[in-house]
Amino acid sequence: MDGSKILELVLYTLPAIITGLVAYYFFKEHTKNEDGRRRFLLHKDMQVTAMPLRLQAYERMALFLERITPSKLLIRVAPTSSSKEDYEALLVASIEQEFEHNLSQQIYISDECWNVITAAKNATIQLIRKASLLEKTNTANKLREVVLTEMMERQSPSSAALSYIKKEVGEMW
Repeated sequence: MDGSKILELVLYTLPAIITGLVAYYFFKEHTKNEDGRRRFLLHKDMQVTAMPLRLQAYERMALFLERITPSKLLIRVAPTSSSKEDYEALLVASIEQEFEHNLSQQIYISDECWNVITAAKNATIQLIRKASLLEKTNTANKLREVVLTEMMERQSPSSAALSYIKKEVGEMW
């Protein structure tokens, strides 16, 4: 082959190579944009589906906190005997049962919120146990009285956790 034939071959193939590279680049970008759009739409659909589940989880945890508020717990769970130890165990078992019933809700709420709820549960149990250890507490009814008196003097742990839930739900919008 002589030089003019090689030059002619290069002049014909160079535009084809450039056109091929440009087409490759545009198809690659188009595919990338379509993938991003699909992911965005999928994420948007997931949020629409997950939002009611998340709100339901917050509602259930709010109900849990209301149910373990000492004043409401003591009214709902009556002593079965006059033994303060039995009543303390009954109250703690009731709180733990409520908590275990709602364990699955933790996947829908933030870790921080779950920790606040767990801390409220533990603080309520601790409050009941401390009241039971007092010398003046010698019967189940006296334990009820001491816990209720304690709640009149300060805010229940459930109230603080409930406020946190309300704040977190408010931030979802």
